[in-house]
Amino acid sequence: MSINFNEVSVCEYADALPREQFMDYAIHSLWTPSPKISGPAFTVKCQPGDHLMLHAAIYRANPGDVIVVEADDQFAVAGGNVCAIAKKRGIAGFVVDGVIRDVGEVEEMGFAVYARGVIPKPGAKKCVDPLNQPVQCGGVTVHPGDIIVADQEGIAVIPQASAAEAFEIAKQRAEKDGGMTLDEWQAKHHENVEGILAKLGYQDA
Repeated sequence: MSINFNEVSVCEYADALPREQFMDYAIHSLWTPSPKISGPAFTVKCQPGDHLMLHAAIYRANPGDVIVVEADDQFAVAGGNVCAIAKKRGIAGFVVDGVIRDVGEVEEMGFAVYARGVIPKPGAKKCVDPLNQPVQCGGVTVHPGDIIVADQEGIAVIPQASAAEAFEIAKQRAEKDGGMTLDEWQAKHHENVEGILAKLGYQDA
């Protein structure tokens, strides 16, 4: 049975992953409410000022993939038509360390794009790079097949080999917190905070 990694919030994966597996907060959903997406990474590197390889990737990625792009932030790597084709082909969304354009069209069609922002000027189509190689996106090294989970809380990159284990840890955390009332959570939290303060020698004035 396949795992729905969006069953729990990106926040819950904090118990399962080190900080370096979470992307820079500057990469965010370009429309609200932020769409929840998850899926295996199909990785793309675009040379500065160029977007050819993303345009190639939309015809090569599999349905359910999240296309993860290393680019610059001076030229748009995609617009409305590219996003429409990606959506038509079943691609889950884009995560771009860079910018796109036509965000109004993208929002209207409901296609998920997480990026640094928007700029009107598109890139060129001159530079070739191999697809599905490790890329740098939002300060994280993303390998092909790593699981991307994105929602309003941020973007987690889960190494493929430990994805099922990370999901179970995150799910258990969500169930644990969800099974407690606020009063119960507060009592446990207060006890924990006071214990740490005492251990560190803190005294109220």
